[in-house]
Amino acid sequence: MVLQESGEMYLETILILTKKMGDVRSIDIVEHMGYSKPSVSRAVGILKNGGFINVDKNGYIILTDDGREYAEKIYERHTVLTDVLELLGVDSETASEDACKIEHVISEKTLIALKKYLGR
Repeated sequence: MVLQESGEMYLETILILTKKMGDVRSIDIVEHMGYSKPSVSRAVGILKNGGFINVDKNGYIILTDDGREYAEKIYERHTVLTDVLELLGVDSETASEDACKIEHVISEKTLIALKKYLGR
C-alpha cells in the first residue's frame, strides 16, 4: 500500500514520538501535529488497516515492521534534505519546514545523489 503525503507525515510523527517518548498514543500525535482528535483517529484507522501500525488494548500505537521501515525512509529523506538545505545557508527552521514538503515528492535517484554528496 502506498500512502499519500498525510499518511507519510503521520508515520514519521509516530516514529519521532516513539524515539522521543517510547510509548505513543493518539493524543500525543494530536499535540505534536496540532491536528484535531477526529482527524488523528481517522488517520490511525487508515494506518492500522494498511498494516503500518497496531494499537494495543490501552491505546498505544506501535509501528509494524513495514510501518517502521516506511517511516524510517521518510525520516531519512527529511534529515538528508534538511542537511543539504542547511549546507546551502538556509536557517534550520526553514530548512526543516521545506524538507518536510520536499520529502514526499523527491525521487529515489535524487535522494541517492544527495546522500552521496553528503558522504552518507
